[in-house]
Amino acid sequence: MRWNLEWLRTFKAIYETGTLSAAAQELFISQPGVSLHLNSLESFTGTKLFDRSARKMVPTERGKILYNFILEPLGKLELAEEQFHKRSQTERATISIGMCFETFQYTLEEHVTELPFNLIIKFGEYEQMQDDLDNGSLDLIVSSHKGNQKNLEYEPFSKERIVLVAGNKTDTVELEKLLKSGKLKEASAWLKKQLWYSTAADMAHLKHFWMKHFDEHTDFSPNYIVPNISSIIRCLGNSEGFSVVPDFLCQDALESGKIKLVYEGDDPLENILYFGTRKKTIYKKEIEKLEELLREKW
Repeated sequence: MRWNLEWLRTFKAIYETGTLSAAAQELFISQPGVSLHLNSLESFTGTKLFDRSARKMVPTERGKILYNFILEPLGKLELAEEQFHKRSQTERATISIGMCFETFQYTLEEHVTELPFNLIIKFGEYEQMQDDLDNGSLDLIVSSHKGNQKNLEYEPFSKERIVLVAGNKTDTVELEKLLKSGKLKEASAWLKKQLWYSTAADMAHLKHFWMKHFDEHTDFSPNYIVPNISSIIRCLGNSEGFSVVPDFLCQDALESGKIKLVYEGDDPLENILYFGTRKKTIYKKEIEKLEELLREKW
């Protein structure tokens, strides 16, 4: 059995960065992959190379000896690889981005064929997208939530306003009178008797809207649970019923008159939207291009 050159690369990265997660980011591999390489190398050498603590990987005496032994020859091999690697003129970077389905439809879908790099879109919950960004599975996320991972950074770029909308055939005269006169309890009771649309994946908008404007929990269930917000807007179009949605996702339907804006409150419910990225990335230009396209749509 011979040792793998990648084990030594990983060992060097851990030694120089001090943590498995930082080494993973430098090598652009997953943290479990880093752990596997280190375990394989320690098994091969039959010796412990690091003392593991909660905050840092501390090299043992044998680890220090190995590092000093491989540093120069490994550096020469990496330089040779860089100099002699044949690069294809058609080589394209692949960028993975996480966002909600509706955001992709509204912002990036029409631009996909124009991008000078490969693109992988992943839809999911905010917490999972943050974990995927941290472990290298994603390169960029669009989120209204900030994570606390030390390796990630968040840049605010826009806001979304959560509004109450209805199909254009919905009779809202009584509701508008109640809202205008400040009878919010009565307006809440009236609304609970109406037809409601929501999605299975995200009831948070409805819950936050109700607490913000009516100071109540949502003690009713929507009549229709559909796959996504785009489905809600299509169902409401030229029909009856209510829903609570982000304003930018229903702007076209509002302008065309298929649905109508019913209520956003004197103090609207707004969420800050963030670009989430890793602090270190080799795809800075590609990510900036995606961010530029997304900013244009808001």
